[in-house]
Order: sequence, then C-alpha cells, then structure tokens
Amino acid sequence: MILSRITAFLLAAAVVLMSLPMAALAELNLELDDPNIEPMPFAVPTFVAENAEASAFANQIARVVAEDLTGTGLFREISKDAYISTVTNFNSPVQYADWKAINAQALIVGAVNMNGNNVTVKFRLFDVFSGAALGDGLQFGGTTTSWRRMAHKVADAAYSRITGEGAYFDSRVVFVSETGPKNERKKRLAIMDYDGANVQFLTDSRSLVLAPRFSPTGDRVLYTSYESGFPKIYVLDVASVGRRALADQPGTMSFAPRFSPNGQTVVYSLSSGGNTDIYRMDIGSGAPVRLTSEPSIETAPSFSPDGKQIVFESDRSGNQQLYIMSANGGEARRISFGTGRYGTPVWSPRGDLVAFTKQSGGRFHIGVMRVDGSDEQLLTSSFLDEGPSWSPNGRVIMFMRESAGAGGEVGLYSIDISGRNLRRVTTDGGASDPAWSPLLK
Repeated sequence: MILSRITAFLLAAAVVLMSLPMAALAELNLELDDPNIEPMPFAVPTFVAENAEASAFANQIARVVAEDLTGTGLFREISKDAYISTVTNFNSPVQYADWKAINAQALIVGAVNMNGNNVTVKFRLFDVFSGAALGDGLQFGGTTTSWRRMAHKVADAAYSRITGEGAYFDSRVVFVSETGPKNERKKRLAIMDYDGANVQFLTDSRSLVLAPRFSPTGDRVLYTSYESGFPKIYVLDVASVGRRALADQPGTMSFAPRFSPNGQTVVYSLSSGGNTDIYRMDIGSGAPVRLTSEPSIETAPSFSPDGKQIVFESDRSGNQQLYIMSANGGEARRISFGTGRYGTPVWSPRGDLVAFTKQSGGRFHIGVMRVDGSDEQLLTSSFLDEGPSWSPNGRVIMFMRESAGAGGEVGLYSIDISGRNLRRVTTDGGASDPAWSPLLK
C-alpha cells in the first residue's frame, strides 16, 4: 500500500515536470549572497556576421559582452582554444554535449547584421546542462557609433536572467578628470561608459569643479564650480553641454548638490555667516527652502528613492555622523554609531542601504549600512577611499581612491556590496568624484 502511494506520487511528479517548459527546469542561476560563490563558466563564441559588412563588429561585440560578465567577478569565460563546437549559424541547433565537455554552464550565441549605418544584434542564452534556452531571444538595434551600447544590452540581459539582479552595464559615469602634480591639479568634468570607454569632456580645466551628480533621467548633471572664486552650483545639459547657474543668495556659498528622484528639485548645502545648512530648491522657480537650522555643519544630502527622506552628514554630535530626516526638514535621527567619522552618504537605488565614507584608525573606508543604522559593513580600507556612488541596480559601488605619498595617484574603483571583486576602473589619467547614471534609455 505504501509502495503504491509512493509510485503514484512519483508518477504525478513526473507528469508535472514533463508539462513544464524546458526553461523552467533550467538550473542556471547564481546565489550572489553565498560567501563561497564560484564564478560560473560561460562561453561566448564570436557572434555570427550575417553579412560581410557586419564582420567588423561581430567579434568586438562578443568581446564586450564577455568583458562585462567577467568584470562582475561572478563569471569565468572559457577560452576559445578549448571549444569543440563552433557557431556559424545563429539558428543552428546547439551541440550541448560539446559545450558540456568543456564545462560551459552558460552559452551566449549572437548574430550581427548591418544595413548601411544601422546595426542589428540578436542573441540567445542557453543553459548547457539542462539543454534549454533561457527565455526567448532578444534583438537590439542602433547605429555603428552605438555598437558598444548594444553589447552592454546583451550582457545586461544575460546577467539579469542568470542572477535575478537588475541590469547596470548600459550606463554611464560622470567624474572629475585630474591631470598634473598633486599641488597643481587641473580638474574638469568628464563622462564615460561605466567601463571607462567613450570618454567625453564636459568642461575645461580653467576652474576647479567638484561633485558632479546625474539627474534621474541621466540627461543633466549638477556640479559645483569655483570659477567665480566661491563655490557655486551649475546644472549642465549632457547632450548640448550647455549650462546655467542655479539661483544663489548674495554672500553665501552653495555646494554638494543632488537631484530629487523626480528631477524637479535640488537639495544642497549653503554656507552663510559661519554656519552650513541644507536647503531644497525648485529648479524652475529657484525658490530655496531651508531644511536644517542647527549650529553645526550639515552637508552631503541624498534623497531616498521615493523622495520622502534625506540622509546627510552632520557634526552636531561633536564629530561627523549620519542622520536621516524628512524631505521637508524637521527632526533628524542619527543612524551611525560606530567609532570614527562618517560622511558622503548615498541612498541605494533599492532603498534598503546607505553607502558612506568612514574615517577610522587612520584609514578611510567605503561601507554600507541599513537605513536604521544596523548591519554596518566596511567594504574597503586604504590611505584614502571616499565618495561612493551606486550602480543603477544597487549591487555595485564605485568610489575614488588616492594613494599615499607626494605623487598621490587618484583613480576610480568599484566593488560588489558583498565586499568581493574590488576592481580599478580604467581611465586615462587621474579620476575622482564618480557618479553613476541610471540605465540609459
């Protein structure tokens, strides 16, 4: 009797499994919170060039896809020297046995087609061990000048399907490009792809610029300039590189600006009469609203994703700590209680964490904590780490690192919120003050 029940159960389970699509049975996934995670082996054969003109882009696009995935620290590309199969037709059946033999768990197959100046890229993602495609294939289109974006979109789709995380490769970073010796640094705003490609300069180096910050739509940048001799906030249109100064109050200095989530207001610090407070301004009207009034330095404000709260740094307790208050001002609650000084807080796009800079024990750290101040984790430690900025999916943090000594080399680094995969971001020369854009449209 018991045996017959077990048999009936197994038969029923088999029927259910057989009724599921193959993609639902795929085991291709990564548990990103596993501290002992092993990078997933994957293969990206050169994309198929569907006409002669496309051959110039087929290999380049596949290379960028591979570099995006490998750069996360979660994936390991299998060398083409190990391939048994080749892919010469996008629609050919996958020879799963050949890819299993070289231990590829994920296979990305793509094709490129050109028509004049237009490029079309299509791809499919396969779970090798289950012998199934993960979802339907996708197709992206653009021009010859945007082929890297299409590669990032392919990598984003593969990354999201395997990890369950949001995308972030198809994004940009605005930063301060630095040249010259440490005591005579020249600084200008620059913008680049998240991986350091396609650098474009937005300002010249005739005046000091600091703290660029993207709008929620990525089309504008706020920054602080000292061209008048005093810090003043400007808003710059990325496409036209046109700019205008935000309204200011005579005899004051304004700095550390950030957009609200709706892009219509700006929160910033204003220094007047020896006191520094946080203000909010409607970009259209230029009308300022004072949010703090403590006899202390309040600065580095950052909105929560829903726009209802602001995290900021203040020395009202005697040294720099982090506080959260309503976006309309009022009473603030302290959230940092560890030893050392805390600054430059930035709210995660997910809303669950705050990234910050911490100075403790003669070292600088980039860290994260929950918005109630719990679960503080220090992700880095060096002579000088500061200025964290979140990736669009809230998984990776980019920041500035400066080395010790008279040379004081300064550059950009990124790290996963688990503390894994510390990487230098490639830039031509020194770089500081990174700010990550939202995903591009």
